Amino acid sequence: MHGLTQPIIDWYMASLQTGGYPLVILLMAMESSVVPLPSELVIPQAAYIAHTHGQMTPVGVVIAGTLGSWIGASLMYWASRWAGRPLILRFGRFFFITPEKVEQAERWSARFGHVGVFVSRMLPVVRHLIGIPSGIVRLNFIKYSVYTILGSLIWCTVLTSVGVFAGDNPALLNGDLRTITLWCVSAAVVLGGLYYFFVYRFARAEPVR
Repeated sequence: MHGLTQPIIDWYMASLQTGGYPLVILLMAMESSVVPLPSELVIPQAAYIAHTHGQMTPVGVVIAGTLGSWIGASLMYWASRWAGRPLILRFGRFFFITPEKVEQAERWSARFGHVGVFVSRMLPVVRHLIGIPSGIVRLNFIKYSVYTILGSLIWCTVLTSVGVFAGDNPALLNGDLRTITLWCVSAAVVLGGLYYFFVYRFARAEPVR
């Protein structure tokens, strides 16, 4: 796995030297739309480059990541609002959006509304899907944008802190596998718990009649 991912990581780290903020914005916009690109791979590396090379700043990375997230989330919102549910269900599978995922996101949105938009920006899976039901039911776009920006700002700040921490602790990037494993396992447990309690149970539950 390391042999497969390392060239991609190396390319991204090198591209950040010249692409800077626009690259972060582009990738985060993709992450918040239909492209399965984890923000956990985008922001920490950008923050690390900003902290250690000085071509960007951690604050700038947070702003760029938040802006990109809002752009991608807005595209999802308006595409779903204009296309409507039938077209999303019919053609969504070509963009890795299955009817089951749409229905789960709809249940989540129906239960939590605008607050669900805010929380979803910090949770896996539902993060890039929440714009679909929000657009279909025509949530107020201004409120949708505000909650999207707030949630994305917090999430990007957390991921940026990870990148800065890695810059201050080179052992994380130089083979200290036990430390890396501990951090990965801890993050997986926390995110998995949040996803189960705040998404999975409610998304799979039958909608209230």
